[in-house]
Amino acid sequence: MSKDRPYSALVQRLKGAGLRPTRQRLALAKLLFEAPGGCDRHITAEQLHAEAVGDSVRVSLATIYNSLHQFTTAGLLREVVVESGRSYFDTNVSEHHHFYFENSGRLQDIPGELVQLDRLPTPPDDTRVARIDVIIRLQDAE
Repeated sequence: MSKDRPYSALVQRLKGAGLRPTRQRLALAKLLFEAPGGCDRHITAEQLHAEAVGDSVRVSLATIYNSLHQFTTAGLLREVVVESGRSYFDTNVSEHHHFYFENSGRLQDIPGELVQLDRLPTPPDDTRVARIDVIIRLQDAE
């Protein structure tokens, strides 16, 4: 019976991440994780807000930002900061890196195993490396 409910998988996904499945979170999760094509997405808060408005979801940009950060903290998204004040939220939370196309602002995944780092500095005492993010910035050839 629960398979007939359109949001049942999203409800379970949110609950599994420790988030209460509110109406707005469910609507945003549907836009993020059930987009046509089902591919991994790199989306800004402004882009998600425009999609929500276009889908008749009444939500403020501040709520979008709060929800995206809650999803990130819960492990449902990864935040990719490409420059100060410009972040994308990635639905692919596996270990991977990115090409950033500076002219268009587009991100493209690079499988983690394709980037090899031979040496890393030793982290300061009482710390550990949590994650390494490589962003390779590309410009159009002239």
